[in-house]
Amino acid sequence: MFGSSSSEDLNGSGSDCSEEVEIIVNVGGIRQILYGDILSRYPETRLAELMNCISGGYDAIFSLCDDYDPGQREFYFDRDPDAFKCIMEVYYYGEVHMKKGICPICFQNEMEFWKIDLCFLDECCKSHLSEKKEELEEIARRVQTILDDLGVDTTESRWKRFQKYVWKFMEKPESSFPARVTAVLSFLFILISSIVMCLGTIPDLQVEDSEGNHVEHPTLDNIETACIIWFTMEYVLRLMSSPNKLHFALSFMNIIDVLAILPFYVSLILTHLGARLMELTNVQQAVQALRIMRIARIFKLARHSSGLQTLTYALKSSFKELGLLLMYLAVGIFVFSALGYTMEQSHPETLFKSIPQSFWWAIITMTTVGYGDIYPKTTLGKLNAATSFLCGVIAIALPPFTPLSTTL
Repeated sequence: MFGSSSSEDLNGSGSDCSEEVEIIVNVGGIRQILYGDILSRYPETRLAELMNCISGGYDAIFSLCDDYDPGQREFYFDRDPDAFKCIMEVYYYGEVHMKKGICPICFQNEMEFWKIDLCFLDECCKSHLSEKKEELEEIARRVQTILDDLGVDTTESRWKRFQKYVWKFMEKPESSFPARVTAVLSFLFILISSIVMCLGTIPDLQVEDSEGNHVEHPTLDNIETACIIWFTMEYVLRLMSSPNKLHFALSFMNIIDVLAILPFYVSLILTHLGARLMELTNVQQAVQALRIMRIARIFKLARHSSGLQTLTYALKSSFKELGLLLMYLAVGIFVFSALGYTMEQSHPETLFKSIPQSFWWAIITMTTVGYGDIYPKTTLGKLNAATSFLCGVIAIALPPFTPLSTTL
């Protein structure tokens, strides 16, 4: 493409380029004329460096572009033209927006090539980029886990190999038939424990102790103990075989496992030893408060249900949107509570005694529950209630979203 141009032509072109304030670039077959006064706003970028590269010779030119035509003084780049259109926004608007449909990781590579700092990327696009990075990191972790399962390191000790076997046995039910049976048994124990917890509250199935208090039937208590023993053995085996015990202990699902078994042992300690340190009534109240924590066991089903895992991942991915929805509702609850309290003060039989008490009315009104225990009696109060009802329907029915700016 250079033909037989001499060094004098090259230097002459360089001097002309310095006098003229425009350069011609061809990105992916699309030819554009760029002006130096615009590019000089960000002198550290690749496009700004093109204005002064010709005087440095072919080495300087080819360090910045893929090809160059000295006759047309045109720089060629084998890059994505759609991404380049987005990149050019930084010179005109001071920020960059990703066009819809462009891979965020590829766009990041394009920004690095054109020497545009990521700080110029708009916040909405940054969140999209971070979400994509998290997805790729999760995929990489799963792939690495699969590779670790397939590979066998003969240099490892027997204990290490045993740990890997137990971890694979407990964490991957699809790895073998016994592992699948163990997962099914764990699933059944979770269901049985949840059912026993519910049946234990039925008065007809309870018995009286020596003090005349109603307690769970001994049979249900024995079943509960058997379930706890299974959960404890399961947790200890998984903890012992975990490759990263700190990460294991801080994992959400493993915290749920601890909350599922801890109340049993704490209640056992309080029942046998607490009576010596405090009154029996206080011990019973503490045990009753701890027993309600057994409801955490139902969350253990997520470990054995891909549907619940998908739901958890979806909630995690939509955390910002859910937070936005809660913020909308919180603002509406505060505003309509204050208005309802103010408008109802003129009525002698008002049910709105204070703004905090009005929060309850605003919550059940905006969520369309409407128990009827608190309701407005004045005309303005009813108008305020109708408005809050409509705002609640709109806020909940319409999914919150962050508008993404796209370059068309």
